[in-house]
Amino acid sequence: MKQPSSRRAFLKMTTSLALAAPMATPMQALASPGEAVVFADDRLRIEFDNQMRSRIALVTEGKPLWLTGFDAGETLSLVGGHDAILFALRDTTSQAINDRHGPGRQVRLAGLSGQGIEKTLTLHQYARYPGVAFMQVSYRNTTAKAVAATGWRNGAHRLLPPGLQPGGSVPAFWSYSGGTYADRRDWLQPVKAGFAQDNYLGMSSSDYGGGPPIADLWRREGGLAVGHLAPVPELVSLPVSEDKGGARLALTAERDVVLAPGGTFDTLETLLAVHAGDYFPALDAYRRIAADRGVRPPQPSAASFEPIWCAWGYERSCTPELIEATLPKAKELGLDWAVIDDGWQKAIGDWVVDPAKYPGREADFLKLVGGIRQGGLKPRLWYAPLAAAPGSDLLHDHTDMLLLSKEGAPQLVTWWNSFYLCPAYEPTRAHTVALVRKFLGDWGFKGLKIDGQHLNGVAPCYNPSHNHARPEESVEALPGFFRAIYEAAMAIDKDNIVELCPCGTAYSVYDFPYVNQVPASDPESSWQVRLKGKTLKALMGPSAPFAGDHVELSDGGDDFASTVGIGGIVSTKFTWPVDPKPKDSFLLTPEREAHWKKWIGLYRDKRLAEGLYRGDVYDIGFDKPEGHLVESGGRYYYAFYAPRWSGPLTLRGLPAGGRFQVRDYVEERDLGLVPSAHPVLTVSFEKSLLLEVSPA
Repeated sequence: MKQPSSRRAFLKMTTSLALAAPMATPMQALASPGEAVVFADDRLRIEFDNQMRSRIALVTEGKPLWLTGFDAGETLSLVGGHDAILFALRDTTSQAINDRHGPGRQVRLAGLSGQGIEKTLTLHQYARYPGVAFMQVSYRNTTAKAVAATGWRNGAHRLLPPGLQPGGSVPAFWSYSGGTYADRRDWLQPVKAGFAQDNYLGMSSSDYGGGPPIADLWRREGGLAVGHLAPVPELVSLPVSEDKGGARLALTAERDVVLAPGGTFDTLETLLAVHAGDYFPALDAYRRIAADRGVRPPQPSAASFEPIWCAWGYERSCTPELIEATLPKAKELGLDWAVIDDGWQKAIGDWVVDPAKYPGREADFLKLVGGIRQGGLKPRLWYAPLAAAPGSDLLHDHTDMLLLSKEGAPQLVTWWNSFYLCPAYEPTRAHTVALVRKFLGDWGFKGLKIDGQHLNGVAPCYNPSHNHARPEESVEALPGFFRAIYEAAMAIDKDNIVELCPCGTAYSVYDFPYVNQVPASDPESSWQVRLKGKTLKALMGPSAPFAGDHVELSDGGDDFASTVGIGGIVSTKFTWPVDPKPKDSFLLTPEREAHWKKWIGLYRDKRLAEGLYRGDVYDIGFDKPEGHLVESGGRYYYAFYAPRWSGPLTLRGLPAGGRFQVRDYVEERDLGLVPSAHPVLTVSFEKSLLLEVSPA
């Protein structure tokens, strides 16, 4: 049922459609008395004026909370600066739909700009995703002359300042940004005066780039997320900025397009999502939408949740003797994995054992692997694909694998002083798969630690020997490169672990179907451990195997609470019985050993990493103290964090009815009973408080 109509006929048509196809989240697309077109469900309301500008509300208890004013959300940038911004609304249509996302409704609006550009805006909403709008924008040149465009923007809105401005140092807005930067900044940031971040999803420097294609702004009452739903990485931006007490976000792209007379151009499918609380519900909705489309992380095995010891505490000077001496202590503390980290190889790109450390070469290396197994631990191997050092045998023999810039120069991987290889070039993939088969098949490792900030994104490749149809093929091929690694690993043993650690970057969601463990990836604080855990549980699933990374990277180098409390896997790089480094020692002293043993024991006992992370319960930006909740085994595990706290805590998320016993499971003390109708405790703590709450 799809037929043009006047606004009055349109109102009649959509009303009859709503009656004919009732849904759990009824949707509307109708003309209001003020000449606005309304697109709404029971959580989201979008109104369009007669120039196709829109304003967005979060609906709570049936009432709209206006997050934005009327903005020109979808515009086309034209050569000469006379952009197509306002479009006189000419037509609207509506129809019921039922596709891979379930039942829903489609509304189409069409309008014409003063430059003769017709904009068609198609909106979808689904009962499965209340509060989410799917948007497709198409432009058509109705004039007799060609029109040149330089880019477009979708979902461009200014969020209005809060009605009641918070006092003190509390920001008006918080932001989630998916962009990657070499300074490894926080993914979550308060939006202070002058805040601006471009969030380009290509390369922001030679070896940093990529990230989730979604950005979010929220104030205390709720927020708005904007992103794209393309099936491959795209070179677009998600700029976020402060604006005179408000805040702006958008999806933008620079594209040189010439529209011939009658020619059309489609932008990327765009997502708009409103939410109460912080950004977690919007990212969780994005994950579920991607899963509907076949992009979902694999089901993790039990091995994905086992605690980890990594030899990186010894850094590149690590020797097999140092590893062998440490293994008994790792086993005694309750750890299951032993990771041989960077330094075992001859060179980056030459993935053969270093004869200076292993005089017997593979025989000595296999002896070490066998010793790990005999010690009751599982061996995992560090590996940095897509990088090759100058002077390596690989580059000497295979310069054809290089990813080259437009000028014909190699792309630098800074940390290892190496060059990028192209993931879209078949010989690169074949070489990588052969190595994975050697590591996991011939050498007997049970997992890979795939490492490097260069692995989150790559630049367009102009190597003429690759015969790319477009330079961007390298960007789009990176997920397929990881798929080849993952499938090779699973073909050997479905319980193998493929860990991806893209060193401080924002993670590419397109790689998630091909990894079964992700760490906090070189966190620079305990705050980063927790915000990365919350984000990755949103993007991968509430029981995703997220590791807090080496606890030595947390505040004080010993903050297990920030990993255990949010449902993370514990990991450590302690050294024992000696640490040959004169400084930056990670030696496990007797005092530290008691601390490590206690927390590793708590992790194994509670197994919260396998529980259900409830990221929608506490607002990580505005709630004080910072709160997290994990459900596991019929119990509720709360984690609160603050430098110092004394006062009431509300235990949100408990089921109605009955009373609940509260216990501090770290200090082993009972804190009494709370009723579900008023689950409030008055407590004091420093740094963290972890609670186990069970039905009484």
